[in-house]
This record gives sequence, C-alpha cells and structure tokens, in this order.
Amino acid sequence: MLDPSSSEEEGDEVIEVERKEVTASKNLVGPRRPPGRSVEDHGDGGLQPRGRGSGCGRPSSPSPSVGSDKEKEDLEKMQREEDEKKKRLQLYVFVMRCIAYPFNAKQPTDMARRQQKISKLQLQTVKDRFQAFLNGETQIVADEAFINAVQSYYEIFLKSDRVSRMVQSGGFSASDSREVFKKHIEKRVRSLPEIDGLSKETVLSSWIAKFDTIYRGEEDPRKQQQRMTASAASELILSKDQLYEMFQQILGIKKFEHQLLYNACQLDNPDEQAAQIRRELDGRLQMADQIARLGGRFPRFVSREMEAMYIEELRSSVNLLMANLESMPVSKGGEFKLQKLKRGHNTSIMDMGQEDENLLSKSDVVLSFTLEVVIMEVQGLKSLASNRIVYCTMEVEGGHKLQTDQAEASKPIWGTQGDFTTTQPLPAVKVKLFTESTGVLALEDKELGRVVLHPIPNCPKQCELHKMVVSKGCPDDLKIKLAIRMDKPQNMKHCGYLWAFGKNVWKRWKKRFFVLVQVSQYTFAMCSYREKKAEPVELLQLDGYTVDYTDPQPGLEGGRTFFNAVKEGDTVIFASDDEQDRILWVQAMYRATGQSHKPVPPTQVQKLNSRGGTAPQLDAPISQFYADRAQKHGMDEFISANPCNFDHASLFELVQRLTLDHRLNDSYSCLGWFSPGQVFVLDEYCARYGVRGCHRHLCYLSDLLERAENGAMIDPTLLHYSYAFCASHVHGNRPDGIGTVTVEEKERFEEIKERLRVLLENQITHFRYCFPFGRPEGALKATLSLLERVLMKDVVTSVPQEEVKAVIRKCLEQAAIVNYQRLSEYAKLEENVGRLVTPAKKLEDTIRLSELVIEVLQQNEEHHAEAFAWWSDLMVEHAETFLCLYSADMDAALEIQPPDSWDSFPLFQLLNDFLRVDYTLCNGKFHKHLQDLYAPLVVRYVDLMESSIAQSIHRGFERESWEPVNNGSATSEDLFWKLDALQTFIRDLHWPEEEFGKHLETRLKLMSSDMIESCIKRTRTAFEAKLQRSSRTTDFRVPQSICTMFNVMVDAKSQVAKLCAMDLGQERQYHSQIDHLIEETVKEMITLLVAKFVVILESVLSKLSKYDEGTLFSSFLSFTVKAASKYVDVPKPGMDIADSYVAFVRHSQDMLREKVNEEIYIERLFDQWYTSSMNLIGTWLTDRMDLQLHIYQLKILIRIVKKKYRDFRLQGVLDSTLNSTMYETVRNRLTLEEATASVREGGMQGITMRDSDEENNDN
Repeated sequence: MLDPSSSEEEGDEVIEVERKEVTASKNLVGPRRPPGRSVEDHGDGGLQPRGRGSGCGRPSSPSPSVGSDKEKEDLEKMQREEDEKKKRLQLYVFVMRCIAYPFNAKQPTDMARRQQKISKLQLQTVKDRFQAFLNGETQIVADEAFINAVQSYYEIFLKSDRVSRMVQSGGFSASDSREVFKKHIEKRVRSLPEIDGLSKETVLSSWIAKFDTIYRGEEDPRKQQQRMTASAASELILSKDQLYEMFQQILGIKKFEHQLLYNACQLDNPDEQAAQIRRELDGRLQMADQIARLGGRFPRFVSREMEAMYIEELRSSVNLLMANLESMPVSKGGEFKLQKLKRGHNTSIMDMGQEDENLLSKSDVVLSFTLEVVIMEVQGLKSLASNRIVYCTMEVEGGHKLQTDQAEASKPIWGTQGDFTTTQPLPAVKVKLFTESTGVLALEDKELGRVVLHPIPNCPKQCELHKMVVSKGCPDDLKIKLAIRMDKPQNMKHCGYLWAFGKNVWKRWKKRFFVLVQVSQYTFAMCSYREKKAEPVELLQLDGYTVDYTDPQPGLEGGRTFFNAVKEGDTVIFASDDEQDRILWVQAMYRATGQSHKPVPPTQVQKLNSRGGTAPQLDAPISQFYADRAQKHGMDEFISANPCNFDHASLFELVQRLTLDHRLNDSYSCLGWFSPGQVFVLDEYCARYGVRGCHRHLCYLSDLLERAENGAMIDPTLLHYSYAFCASHVHGNRPDGIGTVTVEEKERFEEIKERLRVLLENQITHFRYCFPFGRPEGALKATLSLLERVLMKDVVTSVPQEEVKAVIRKCLEQAAIVNYQRLSEYAKLEENVGRLVTPAKKLEDTIRLSELVIEVLQQNEEHHAEAFAWWSDLMVEHAETFLCLYSADMDAALEIQPPDSWDSFPLFQLLNDFLRVDYTLCNGKFHKHLQDLYAPLVVRYVDLMESSIAQSIHRGFERESWEPVNNGSATSEDLFWKLDALQTFIRDLHWPEEEFGKHLETRLKLMSSDMIESCIKRTRTAFEAKLQRSSRTTDFRVPQSICTMFNVMVDAKSQVAKLCAMDLGQERQYHSQIDHLIEETVKEMITLLVAKFVVILESVLSKLSKYDEGTLFSSFLSFTVKAASKYVDVPKPGMDIADSYVAFVRHSQDMLREKVNEEIYIERLFDQWYTSSMNLIGTWLTDRMDLQLHIYQLKILIRIVKKKYRDFRLQGVLDSTLNSTMYETVRNRLTLEEATASVREGGMQGITMRDSDEENNDN
C-alpha cells in the first residue's frame, strides 16, 4: 500500500508554514481567500512566474492613482493565479484517481525506446574529446586511415552548425552521432584494400569501438551503464509513486498538497476508488438521460441528425466503461497491476439492480477465510508428573484436525501455528489439551481440558490467555495462551454485529452478524450469518439503495447509533453500538450502493455549523480525520467535486499541454512522443472522463505544431498518427464507430490541416537543416508521406500524383535557393562585394565554393536521396537549380580571368569529376553549360601547346649536345614529357561529350606523331653528320652521342605506342607512318654505322695491300727484314695494325652494348657489321686469288679474322651468321695460305687458324 507521507510530524510542520503564509497574505491583501491558500502557492503552481507585487516593499511616494492601479493589477494577478492553482489542484485530483485505480488502460510496453538527448554542453565536451584525439593527447592507438576518418567526421559533422541547431531542437542523441559515424566510415572501409586474415567487418567493429572510446572519454563505462539501465527502466514502466511524483511536477502540486489529497481521497482504498468510478459512471448516464429528455445542451454538430447518435455514443461509452469495470477482478487490491483488460459487452446495466435482484441467491455469496491459530503454552498444569508427555490439538469445526509437538508436563510450551481455511464467517475453533496414557490397555490419550473460541474476521493476532474447561479428574485450573487471526477475503468489504429491522428481510429487531459482500464490481449484498454456517441466513442486494445516517428510532431497544438503507418501497434500519463503527459501515455501504449523495456524519455537520473546535472526534475513523484535515486546508471542494460537472475537454487539453512541455524538457530525445507512463495516464483520463478522441488528438496536434514552429524536433510519424485519426473522424470513417462530428472539431481540423501543410512544406524546403545528415532516421521520408496525406481531400480519395509532385517541386526549388544562400554566406563570398578583388582571389573563392557545392550535393545523395526515392526526378531538378545558382558566381569569376590563363582548369576538373560519375547530372543542363564554357579554353590551350612544343623542338635540336638524359637526349626527353603531360592533362579532364573527347584525343595523337616524326628526322640528320665528321681509321671510337641518338630512336618507339596509339573498336592501332619511319630510320642509322666500320676495315686492308706479291714495296720490305734479322731482333711488321683494329672493334662493341638501350638494335647492328666485314675480307682475298699472301698479310688477317669471330660470338651473334659461306671461304683460304707459309717460311711464329691457338697474347 502506498505511504502517502513521510511522517505525520513533517506534514504538520508544512501545514503550520502554510498557515503563516495565509496570515501574511491576509494582512497584505484586502479580500479574504479560502483557508490554506497563499500567494506563494499560486506562484509555485501556476504556469506564470510569481508576481512580486505582494512581496515588495511599499513605494517611497506613490501617487494615489498609481498606487491604486498597481494594487488592482496585483489583486487581479493574484486572483488569476488563485484560479489557475485551483484548476490544477482539481485536475490533479482527477489524475490521481486515474493512477490509483486504472480499469481501461495499461502502460504500453511496445513503445520504441527513446535515447538520451545531447545538450549543448555535452556536444562541446564531445568536440573537445575528438579534438584531443586528433591532437594526439589520448592513449588511443589508431592507424592513419582511422585518424583521417575521424578528422573528416569532426570537420563535416561535429563542427556543423546544423548539428548545433539539432541539439538546440532537442532531437539529437548519442545514437544519432554514432550512426552517422558508422555510415560515414562504411564507404571508407569498403574502399580499403583487402588484407589477408583481416575482414572488413572486423575493421568496422574495431573503428566503432575506438569511436565509442573517444566519445566516452574518461568516464567509467560501468557507471554509465548503470545510469543508462536505471533511466531505461523508468522510461519503460513507472510505479504509482513515480506517476504521482511526475504529475506533481507537471501540474505544480506541492508534496504536502498531494499528501492531503491522497489521504482524503482514500487512494489506497480500492473499494473507495471503485465506488467513486461507479458514482461517476452513474452520473454520466444521468447526464445523458437529462440531455436526451431536455435537449438544448448538445454540442453544435455538422448535421442535425447527429444529436440522437450523440446520446447513443454517450451511453455506449459509459456501458463500455461499466463492462470494463465489471471485468475487473473483485479481489483487486492496492497493488499496481498491468494485466490485459478484458472488454465486456455493451449492454446497458442501468437497471441492473431491479433486473438482477431475484437472480442473486445465497449460493452466489461465497466467502473463503484463512485462520491462523498459534498455541504458545499452557499454564497451571500441576497435577501431572513433570516427565509426562502433553500435546494440544486444534480444529475448525467441520474441518481437519492438527496437532502440536509433544512437550513435557513441566514445560508445556510449543509456539506451533496451524493454518485453516473455512467458508464460515463465524467459525468455532476447538483447542484441546491431551496427555499420553500410560496404561497398557488404554486406547486413547487422556483429555485434560479444552477451549472453544469464536473469532471474527480481522480480529487482532495477539496472544491472550483463555481459561480451559477441564475434564473430570483434572484438579488443575488450566489456562492456555494462544493467538488467532482470521483474515478477511478481498470480496468482503466490512463485517460486524448490527441491529437490523426491515420490511422484506430481517423482520424482527435483533442483533445479528452482518457481512458486506461484493459479488461483482456492480453487485453488493448485505448478508447476515449465524455461527458455524457458510451460507447467509438472509441477504439484501444493495443495488438501488441509498444509505444515510438517521436519528435514533423510537420503540427500538438496542443499538446506540442508527443509519438506514432506503429504496422505493423499502427501508432497512441498522444500529451499531458506537459511532466509529457506524461511520465505517456507512462508508462501506456508500461505496457499495454507488449513490451520488455522500452521507455526512452528524458530528461533522455539527462541527461545520458551529465552526468551532479543530480537533477531530475521537471516535471517528482515520478516513474522517483525513477528510477533516483536507477540509481545513481548503481541499474539500476538490475532493467532493462531481466530475460530471466539469469541462474535461479543456482540463485534458491543459494537462496534455503541460505533460508535453514536461516531456520535451526531460533528458530523453522524445521527438514529441509521450513516455509509457504518460500515455497510460492520459489514456485512462480520456476513457474515464469521456474526452473525445478527436478533441484529444486535435489538441495534441496543435501543441506539437506550436513546438515544431518554434524549432523543436517533432517526429512526423507522430504527427501522422494523430492527423490520420482526426481525418478519419472528421470525414466519417473512424474505426471505433464514433460518428458524431462537431462543428468545432471540423473547423479546428481545417485550421490544423493548413498549419500542418505550411509546416511540412517549410520542413521540406529546409530539409538539410530540419533533418541534418538524415537524422532523425526516416523523418524526412515520413514528412513526405504525411504531406501526401495532408493534401488528400478526404481519407479515401488519393490526391493526384501530379499535384503532390508540383508541391514538392516548388519546395525543392525554394530549397535550392535557401541552401545556396546559406552556403554562400558560409563561404563568405559576400565579403568581396563592393571592393576590388583580384582575379586569382576570386577564382580561389570560386573553387572553394565549388568544393562546398559538391559536398552539399554528395550529402544530399548520401543522407536524403532515399527519402526522395519516389521523387528522384525532382531531386535531380533540385540539384540542377542549385548548380544553376552556382553557375552565376562561377561565370562571373571566369569572366574576369586574364586571357590565355589556365588557372581555372582545376575548377573544371573538380566539377566534371563529380558530375560525370553522377548519372543523373552527367550531361545535364549545368554540365553542358560547363562544357560550353571550357571547350574554347581547351582548344586554345592545345593550340598554344602545339606551337610551343614545335618551337622547343627547333631550338632544342639546334643546341643539342647529345649528352644522355634518362632514356634519350635533353631535347627528346623534354619533347616526350611535354607530349605526355599534355595528353595526360586532356585525359584527366575526362571530357564528358564523347565526340569532342574523341576529337581532342585524335588531335593530340596526330600532333604527337608529327612532333615525334620531326624529332626522328632531326636525329637522323644529326647522326649522319656526326659520322661524316668522325675519323676513318682505327683510331675511331664510337662516341656517346651516337649511342644517345640510338636511344632517342628506342625511346621514340616506346613513346609512339603510348602517345600515338588510338583505340578503334577493339583493335589498338598505331600511327603506321611514324612507326614505319622509326624502323626505316633505325635501319639507315645501322647501315650508316656499319658503313663507317667497313670504311675503317678498308683502310686496314689498304695498308695490307702494300704487301701484295710482286710489288716493289713488298720485295724491298722482305729483303730489309731478312738482312736486319741477322744482327738484331726485328719486330713483327704489321701486328700493330691488327692490334689497333681489334682494339677498335672491341671498344665499339663494348660502347654500343653498354650505352644503347635496345638489344634488338645491337644484335641487328652486330650481325650486319660482322657480315659486311667478312664480305669485305672475302672480296679482298678473292681479288688476290692468283697471288700468294705475304707472310705479314697472312698473320694480320688471321689475327683479325679470328678475333672478330670470337668477339662477335661473345656478343651473341648466332652461329648461322658467324659460320657463313664467306667466313668458310676466308677461313679455308687463310688455312691454305698458312700451310704454304709454314713450308716456305718455316713457321708462323704461333699464329695459326687452328682453334687450339697457342698465342700468348689473346687480347
């Protein structure tokens, strides 16, 4: 049972304080106010702040007129506060009764759980924590990818002014912050490369865990979890105490006022609350009958025919409440139950007492009692030996028998409890004392004494001594100490002995035991019982009776205080022996009869008339004490007020508005949704006091719209629910069958419909700011759905899609303007208006603005596109309008750029890279405008670049030193880099129009071909000139420049594949002319170089020709050598020629092999060089076929041929080339000449054509 007050002393102290406040206020203000009321009360309880007029000191020198006006204003203000306080106290009484005994509603357990909202201070704290992480001030280990994600989240989301607005609106929770981050990182994680053994889901989970750690900061997660658990539990289900406390805060009720009202209303007494409900329902039925009979009190309906329907609706609603009350279990106690309420039938039970009077029989009244009998000890047992065994038995007459444990006669103490159940209101309990018989032939134990008790329900469970009736032969005076408690059942409301006399029952004035039994919620019976009987002797069904106090009846002896129960044609007189018992009986029967008249005890009437004495009667019950106390503090008018006399529609509107204010200011991001406890109380209030559902939702809609218009975040789904209910009601399609529609409801609905339409259009126009980052989740989609519903003419006729589309199009057009204006202000472009701005600064601002524009469009696609899925074409139009507004600033910035300035190309690349991947905006209006703007710039840029490259080629080759630079020369590298950079730049533009893009590609390919062709021809000319200026002897060494020229050709060939290739269908074709030119030029260069090598060999062979047989020089040389060899060691003539040639060949081979980058060209050159050399030697020998070679000629040729063969074999020349026919011819000739010379000259001095060459000098 609820304890309404902390202590009686505390309540009295509060009362004394209130008395002092009342006295003070009486001294300050002239008019007299009711006792227990004060100015301070009104200030605390009302909606307006407390006025200071009564509490301020007197003005120094006020004029009479000013003073009187001020006093009048203060009095009026206090009167308004007084009226408001009274209204709230009366409303709180109704709310308390709904909480104390609900029979229509229950606390819903299926409502969505609301998250804790984030305040401005909490948002700043979260920002600081993320900033600390980014500054490296935390111990959280993170990789670069996570840090970049957090940096982006911090800059884009947390620092956004839209998030600050959302926090201010009360619609931002920690869950929103977490979900936005999760959505933000999903794309980033998906784009990361795959890592073996690490799934992307694991990375996501890890990042979310780190995010939670940063968000939480240094808080202990266990404490936070405990707080969240407690708050979540209170969000789901509230106890009665919590509900009382909540509505005290909502209505501004003080604690002591609640205590007074709670006790005086007997909220802890379920019988009193059920009786109050029955009286209320009976009053509503009488009011409906009165309206039906007299008329004139009908609300103004849209149709005259609805008046009769209105009466039926009133009766039907009351019958439904009666059925609900009837379905409540009779045994309902004070505990708070949330069971599912059964719905009964709607049959009228107004005349239930008359119709069912004969149906209630004695067998219908069934009571079940629980008895507890505790036997403590027996006193006075002296005649038995101390070691004898004794025990007790106990039984309820007609039931089973229980026995205590055994004890010794010297100490007969047990403390044993026996539990019994019986259906007799006046049972007989027998307790007997036995001792064990010692005789052998004894069959039963000996009874020493007994006692028979007759307990009544609610008798005190106190141990008392009872004198036992001893058996024969027992000389002791036995007393037994025991306690008996008989608990009453829940359906027994009161019992006791009364004198009674009636016309139909209890026809003789006699004292009987009466029990007030509740058979059902609407059926009570006054039953008289005899001892040891389960069924009543007589019963009186109380339906239709009225109970009241009465004076003593003459001629009736017995009984001191009288009361009666009166019904048409019948009167039953009762009398009790004391005043308190009479008051309790009258109160119990008053609750049972459901009568509207509340009996007042004569002692209370005398006290009211005399106005004297403050102490309550000593013989009055505690409920009367609470009632007197409440009356003393001015609360009686609220407690005794008839609910049927109040305008519950306006009262409910007030309590609902105050509840909504309380809800929006609590710690939850409720978005306008009430908590389950609030929904429960409001539902119960509407059902119990007959508040029309349409009125309830219209008031709710009005309050929600007012908050939304003032910037609060309201869930559009909630608006949709209430609006759909009202729309179905007004248009006559309500599911609960209520068919009457008042003019006020219809007019107010139309007004709210228009307000709602304006609000929704405004929210759609400002969708980026009303629903930032798509939060709350699904709100924008619900807003669009609600707008479509609001535009409907009725509940069944769908609005044409074109009409809805036109409204949304208009909103999105305006949204584009709003978004761009705010974006421009954010980018601070307005600062540059009216003062000189450099073109570079203007372009920089435009590029920055374009980044913001792209960011806005990307956020729209990411967070809002799903909501506009049905209107995707309108979102495309919105984006085009948004870009069109930007294009004006972009065009203005580009117009002031100097001619032939290419600094604006990054702007094109930035915008085009975004637009070309968005299939809805690609080649759209803005995209085409962007192309038209930049196409001439691109063409101009290519033209100038072509001219510049051509000039650089001309100047470069004129000053070319042919020093190696990377893969070629300085001029070629510069050329290829410029061509590649130009093509890369044009390719990176990703020109969206295919035809123009192909044109640019083809032009650049052809330009590259022409430039490379010019480079090749210049290199060929320089190559030939270089060879012509070089030496023709063996002193010639292949210069670095020759190799560089070859490398230029090699590089040109590789660059052609990249710079001159064109994709035609599936085939990749090259520019055939430039490709062919490179090959031909390389061949010519190889031929020229080989020709140079042949000329050098010819010079060597021309020197050997001097030794031909038959020449004068040959004969002279041979003679001189022979003559000189007799006296000195003469060097071998001609070997220096061979050595110098071999050195030249090896140097040239090494140089070419090392410096030329193309192996194929080297192999081709070596093959051609070797073949030409062998052909030249073979031709030279063939010309001397008829001559015998000089010994020196032979030695030199053998050295040259053998070294050349070996060197070219080492360089990789194929055997098929090495062992050609000409080589075999030369080899055979030299071998033959060697054999001849060996015979003729006596040896070759180690020089031979044999493979096993024994020359020491193998260089």
